[in-house]
Amino acid sequence: MDPSDAEGRTPYAVVVNDEDQHSVWPAALPLPPGWHEAGVRGDEQHCLQAITRLWPDITPRSARVPAPATAGERT
Repeated sequence: MDPSDAEGRTPYAVVVNDEDQHSVWPAALPLPPGWHEAGVRGDEQHCLQAITRLWPDITPRSARVPAPATAGERT
């Protein structure tokens, strides 16, 4: 927890990027490029619990999804 918010009142958001990686982000700050909200807001602990449910496989999407075959490749 952020030491400046000892009582847990800072609202956070669960954010996700194009690789399906999840993180907790202070809801009042602009999101960094490539990230969008996942629809969950609350205190930090609530968001961390949501990430546990939403992101059971932490493998990045690019490592989970096979690349599409290109012309000339055998399948």
